[in-house]
Order: sequence, then structure tokens, then C-alpha cells
Amino acid sequence: MDERTWRRYVSAYHDAHPGITERLLGLAEASPYAWLAEPLRAVPGPVLDLACGSAPTRAELADADWVGVDLSAGELAEAARRGRGPLVRAGADALPFGTATAGAVCAAMCLPVLTPLPRVLSEVRRVLRPGGVLAALVPSGSGLSPRGLLGWARVMGALRTVRQPWPNPQARDGLAGVLREAGFTVRSDERRVYDLPMETPAAVSLLGEGLYLPDVPPERTESAGRALAAWARPGRRLALPLRRVVAVPAGP
Repeated sequence: MDERTWRRYVSAYHDAHPGITERLLGLAEASPYAWLAEPLRAVPGPVLDLACGSAPTRAELADADWVGVDLSAGELAEAARRGRGPLVRAGADALPFGTATAGAVCAAMCLPVLTPLPRVLSEVRRVLRPGGVLAALVPSGSGLSPRGLLGWARVMGALRTVRQPWPNPQARDGLAGVLREAGFTVRSDERRVYDLPMETPAAVSLLGEGLYLPDVPPERTESAGRALAAWARPGRRLALPLRRVVAVPAGP
């Protein structure tokens, strides 16, 4: 899929599913957003939340001088409905902020899908002050147990697809290297596995709805949800490995 088509797909997807990423990660028994926010709590603001979606990190950084940025009108409307702000509508590759004006940038689950990624990271570097902090949360593809692999194989098999066609798969487990190439110094690169309870058909349906699958028609997603409904039961868990990378702009 070319870049322009991908951007149209992502924009339409989030306008149609506002808050979907927050709802999906909200199934986890511990908050991935709290983990992402940890290295930013003591950073002097402003904190720019890149591709903020429904702005789930706002509550985690309640005392921060925070601003959320997203291109999706639907996501920003959902964030505003929840009383989260201030909010700015803009693309991550053309941030409407001055150079060296942000103390931190928060990037939750967005770097594998934002395009063009080199320009996005260049913009992040531009707006960060010297010593400013980037904290990024991304899906990880490593470290799953055999049971975890089997669970995801069942889900993707029901959807009749092999993978999500992200434009930047290197910005998952390889994110630290991507950031170094973009002019950042990586301070930490950590992975955690979160358990998503798959105890009800509604949870399984949300999982299918929350994946980026432009080549999977809605009727197939619905069919997969029905097929997986029998899989859902009390105690059922699906492992979700995530990676948090914290970095600062490298010196001149």
C-alpha cells in the first residue's frame, strides 16, 4: 500500500473508531499508558502528545503542561468529550510548534504507523528542547511464550490474515536503532508483556476491531469475531508484548 493510500486508510479508520486504541489497551490488567508516562512525570513541560488519539495519557500526566496533537477529527472529538485538552489538529510530520519549545514528546502506539517516519522524527527532534525527552510505546513482536504465539495465531487465523501491514515495522523491536539513526541518544529500551483478558465475546470482538487491517473487509472481521466467540471464556488471556523506548536528541 502506498503512503497516500495508507494515510487515507488510517484517517478514515480513526474517524470511524475514535478511542479504539485506548479501549483495546484498557482491557489490560495494568495500564500501559501509566508505564509510558513514568519517565515524563518529572520532566518540565510542555509535554506534546504525538498522535494522541483519545488522549489516554492526559490523566497519567494530569499535572503536566500537556497538549495533544492528532490529525483525526474523530479522535480529537472523543478526547474533548472526555474533557482532555488542550488539543490541536495537525499531522505529526508538520507540527505547529516552534523549534525547541517542548520539554517532552509522548508517542503512544503511533510510530509504527505514522508516515513518513523520517520526517516525523525530524519534527520531534526540532520541537524538543536540548535535553528534552521522547518516550515512545510500540507493539513488540518478540518474547511471546508458545501459548502467547498460539493465541495470536488463532486470532489472525480467524481473520484470515498473517500480519498487520504497518508501513514502519522497523519501529517496533528495532525502534532504538531507528531513533539512533534519526539523531537521538537512547536512554532505555524495555519490554513488558501485558495480559488482555479474553473472557467475553465483546472483548474478542474489540480485539479484531482494534487491529490495522486495511485488506480485511468488515464482514470478515465480524465473521472472525463470531468464530472466536467460543474461544472466549473466564480465565482466557492473550499476551500483548509492548516496548518502551526513552530517548533524547543527540548533541550537535
